This record gives sequence, C-alpha cells and structure tokens, in this order.
Amino acid sequence: ASKKLQAQRWRERATAADKQVQNKKSEISAIKTKQTMPRPVLLIHGGAGDIGDSRVAGKFKGIKDALRAAWPQLAAGKSNAMDAVETAVRSMELDEAFNAGYGACLNTAGEVELEASFMEGHELRAGCITLLRDIMHPITVARRLLEQRRHVFLGGEAALKLALSTCSEQLAPGSLVTPSAQQALAEFKQQQAKGADTTYARTELDALRTDPSGDTVGAVALDMQGLIAVGTSTGGITGKWPGRIGDTPVLGSGTYADNLMGGVSTTGHGETLMRYNLAQRILAAMQHQQLSAQAAAEQECQRMTARLGGTGGAIVVDPQGELGISFTSRRMAWGYVSDGVIHYGINQQEMLQEPFDLA
Repeated sequence: ASKKLQAQRWRERATAADKQVQNKKSEISAIKTKQTMPRPVLLIHGGAGDIGDSRVAGKFKGIKDALRAAWPQLAAGKSNAMDAVETAVRSMELDEAFNAGYGACLNTAGEVELEASFMEGHELRAGCITLLRDIMHPITVARRLLEQRRHVFLGGEAALKLALSTCSEQLAPGSLVTPSAQQALAEFKQQQAKGADTTYARTELDALRTDPSGDTVGAVALDMQGLIAVGTSTGGITGKWPGRIGDTPVLGSGTYADNLMGGVSTTGHGETLMRYNLAQRILAAMQHQQLSAQAAAEQECQRMTARLGGTGGAIVVDPQGELGISFTSRRMAWGYVSDGVIHYGINQQEMLQEPFDLA
C-alpha cells in the first residue's frame, strides 16, 4: 500500500511539474506574440498636384479630420486595417477639399464619374469600381465588391446596381457637383479653345481659388494582426472624356496590398501612373532590390516622371510598419499618427507635427 501511495505522489508531482512547464511555455509564447505583434499604422494622402497656397489649410484640416475619424479605433485594436482605410477615405470623400466624392472633378459633359479601389493583403481580395454616379462613397462600394468574393471590377450601371443593393444611397443627379468643379471645367475648356496643351489636365486649380476641387485620396493601414489594407478614391481629372477610366481602380497602378510585401496608394496624372504601373513597381523594388519603403517610393516616382513626364506620388507601408512618402508633383498632402503626435506635410522635404487630439 505504501508503494502505491508513493507512486501516486510521484505521479502528482510529475503532473504538477508538467503544468508548470506548460504554463511557462504559454507565458513565453504570449510574450513573444506581444513582441512580434505589428505596430498599427495608418498613412493617408489627400492627393498630389499643383496645389495653390490658399488650399493648403483645407488640405491639412481634411487630413487631420480623417486621421481623427479612423486612427483611435485602429490604435486600440477595436477595428482592423480594412475598417480604418474605409473610415479615413470616407471622411475625405465628404470633404470638398479633395477630389473624391463631393467636389470631384467633372468630365467634358459636366458630370461626375467616380472611381475607387479597395484591396486586402492576406487573400489578395480586391474590389474596383469605375464610372459610378450619384453615390457619395465609392470606397464603400469597392469594399462591398471585395466582400462579394465573385468579381473584382465593375463599372457604370453594374457598379451603381451593386451600390444600391448594398445600402448606399443614390443622390439626386448633380448633387456631387460643386461651383469650384464647374469653374475648373470652364477654365479647362477655355484653355482648349486657345489651343493650349491639356495633356496633363490639372486635378488642382490655381492658387487664386479658395475652394477648388482637390485630388485623389488614399489610405494604407496595417493592423495588429499583420493585415495590410489599401483604399484609393477619386473623381479623375477635369475635362476627361465621359467614360474615361484612370489609374485609381486599376490594381498595380493606383492600389495594391500584399501582406508579404506591403501596401501602396498612388495619386497624380492617371495616364502616367497606369503606363508606369507605379504601385507594383514600388513593391517590386522593395522585394527584389531590398529597398526600404521610402527608398523604393522615391526611386520609382522619380523614374516614372523622368521617363514619361507626368508627375505623381505614393504612400507606402511595409509589413513591419515602416513608411514611405514620395511625390514628384509640386505638392502632396499626407499624414499619419505616431506616439500621440500627428505627422503631416504637403511640400517637398516637409514634416509638421502637433499633438493628436479628438477636438
């Protein structure tokens, strides 16, 4: 009996020791997981172009408003990268300071035709929308297409049908047209009548305007689970032909996301960006040349403009949360939050800072 009792005690001690080892392993695993968990990142842009001095304040306000809307939930782990991207872009689509949603550029018929793309980097799902009319938030329609898991690209009436079937509101015709956009189109037509070269039609008006439409908007986010998401939204360029499709809804040009490489949202002269495939070239430089996000963005933006003449810019986030911000246009509005501070800028080699608050 004593031998059985002694054996029982040894088994209990062994079981207790095994539990202690298992608990220790669990603690070590939790620490490693915490150490390797990605730092959330949200980097946004409000468009690259010939932005006049009078428009800088509006751009900065819109960038800060978008960060205030999207960053707190992402930073706290209460939203994922896709939610943060959609929230930030929706904020800018509501703002006339940007060429997306309300205040978008007009085609030659005086109409707004919107485009957007949304992509996530885990399964490489994507939704691309073009030639969408009378819908305030094309970025949401693009995400809904992504979530359908059937098609990647829809345009025109098909895009509108999807929007309405997924709870987007159809506005009255002309609701997205602003006086600034109408003025921009009138000036474009005047330049054409004078025989001026309008190849690089502006997405920004001159510095004398106080409320002109702006340029493409975009966001790249990385969440705590390592998911990278990218969204881009635009109204295109002033004086475009009806039915023209730009770079924004084209994967690899306007948007791309891959958890293994990074995420990119671009902005600028759409025909140039499409011909150069800017987003994909930046990621390729990171992957095959081992360049940082910043170095790759700088290299490819500069090579694009040197080769094709058109200007543009890009924002980049790599899988470790490192950022890249570059543009060859006169200006590009951008911003992100780090350690309770908003970092933002619009001019070359500029970084402004101020405390992040929800005011």
